[in-house]
Amino acid sequence: MTLTAWAVTTGEMGMRTQARGLAEAVAHEVTEVTVARAWSWRPDRPAPPWPDVMVSCGRRSARWALAARRLSGGATLAVHVQDPRRDAGAFDLIVAMEHDDIRAGGNVIKVATALHDLTPAKLSAAAAAWTSRLGPLGRPLTGVAIGGDLRGRAFTPADGARLIAGLQRIMQGSGGALAITPSRRTPAAVIAQLREAFAEDPRVFLWDLDGDNPYRGILASADRLVVTSDSVSMVSEALATPHPVEVLDLGFARHTGFIQDLVDRRLIRRFEGDPAPPVTVGPVNATLEAARAVEALLQARTGVAG
Repeated sequence: MTLTAWAVTTGEMGMRTQARGLAEAVAHEVTEVTVARAWSWRPDRPAPPWPDVMVSCGRRSARWALAARRLSGGATLAVHVQDPRRDAGAFDLIVAMEHDDIRAGGNVIKVATALHDLTPAKLSAAAAAWTSRLGPLGRPLTGVAIGGDLRGRAFTPADGARLIAGLQRIMQGSGGALAITPSRRTPAAVIAQLREAFAEDPRVFLWDLDGDNPYRGILASADRLVVTSDSVSMVSEALATPHPVEVLDLGFARHTGFIQDLVDRRLIRRFEGDPAPPVTVGPVNATLEAARAVEALLQARTGVAG
């Protein structure tokens, strides 16, 4: 039996990655469905053929997903990622994060990290693709993923200086190398700081935002990872690797609970530039945990798991 799935979002990349990642983990054929942010019944009315599983993510896609479930006569298993803030009992399963307000139990499971579509196979392919560019830097290799501003808190040059000072301590203490990937959200002033600090150092790769994106290659190839706290997705994807993870805590209020929970579980360490890496406890992959819960529901309903 070929299992089919819809991954339903309003198009934001972070939501698409979560819905698609879970859908791909349980189904053989996945179709992404993008719902208008201000959805009305027409022209975006859900229509058959109905999938076996529908994974929606984000509050604005929840209403469309529930309409599809009703129209399918309940034939489609409806799974929602994040707290839908409405009609929670109407979904077959809700996958929320530990710091979300919704309570676990019944049709709600809670996971420590965000869902994503990063798999061991994709990491292996990325490592192979970037071996020739990252391998010559030397070992141990510290991979660094940098985000940017978040609503209510800017990523400042002072943050950049703190990150650079810590990375320099690691290099001095370990004799290792750095592979750094800013994102398109990283402030130009912070990128300029990085260029000045590591100019012409043969042990440092700093992506210039041009050409192939090295993000997955760095996650796969590094011996340890440093990620900024503005992105729940980046932290979660780093934890899906077998490498120790440190987070530069920028004090973003929206992510305080998420970061503290991971620290308390000893899944991450706050980044201070300690030359010795933290103890490895990974990989931690909430997508696989959620997939097992979906597969159990599918098994009960159809007799076939993904």
